[in-house]
Amino acid sequence: MAQPIRNALTVDVEDYFQVSALAGAIPPEDWERWPSRVVRNTDRVLDLFARHDVHGTFFVLGWIAERQPDLVRRIADQGHEIASHGYSHQLVYNQTPAVFREETRRSKVLLEDIIGSPVTGYRAASYSITPESRWALDVLAELGFSWDSSLFPVHHDTYGMPGTPEQPYRLTTDGGAELVEFPLSTLRVAGQRVPIAGGGYFRLFPYWFSRWGLGTINARGQPFIFYLHPWEVDPDQPRVPGLPWKSRFRHYNNLDRFYPRLDKLLGAFPFGPVTEILAEQSLRPSAPAAEHRPEPTAAS
Repeated sequence: MAQPIRNALTVDVEDYFQVSALAGAIPPEDWERWPSRVVRNTDRVLDLFARHDVHGTFFVLGWIAERQPDLVRRIADQGHEIASHGYSHQLVYNQTPAVFREETRRSKVLLEDIIGSPVTGYRAASYSITPESRWALDVLAELGFSWDSSLFPVHHDTYGMPGTPEQPYRLTTDGGAELVEFPLSTLRVAGQRVPIAGGGYFRLFPYWFSRWGLGTINARGQPFIFYLHPWEVDPDQPRVPGLPWKSRFRHYNNLDRFYPRLDKLLGAFPFGPVTEILAEQSLRPSAPAAEHRPEPTAAS
């Protein structure tokens, strides 16, 4: 009997006050004023993973690693992969190439110094490598990253690289470099490309739909990639006043349902770190960073 498809389990290690949806209310210069909950929440995620005997990839924000190096070591010591989430969680397309390069280099060096081994994977804040900022992929290659998981092949109001491949592949940057890309999982439903990789979508959709969608990807012989944030297992986090309704909905919707749903999902599918899942794949040939073919708009 064929072995079940293993899937990539990923965690974007950031605190609740650093989320892009809250940036209008909490600028980076105010981050220190908010009570940090990232250690408590990440430890809760680690405990759940240990109970299910699964390992994953933790994309750690440099700002967090600088202040909580023991947390980064604890993640690595428990057998999880450490990857970079940049330094300051700013949207890539709002940065200059020089600022992006320096922040990304800083985060990579910081994480490597903490864990004592190379960091080869990257994920952009809020998946903000888009057609307008795809120059960032060349920067990643220059800095020594070998794989990326920043591209969401959908239309969205704040991110997305529509028309790009939906399964892991070898990506050719505009400068001719090569990276392995593990795009965020989507599924075509009723003619539309629907994001189904986790996070807010896992909270928005009913659990049966997420499980069906992810199972459909596996039934095709393909792995999916699932992402979460430590603050999503924390329904008691401080509420930020004065948010626009869309930001409030995206951040707080169904927080109380996330942990029990995640618990069920970890029991329903086999998971592993990104590099292990990529090693199990026969990657498709190189593709350009962006192919602009029309595609129906997906849900926000």
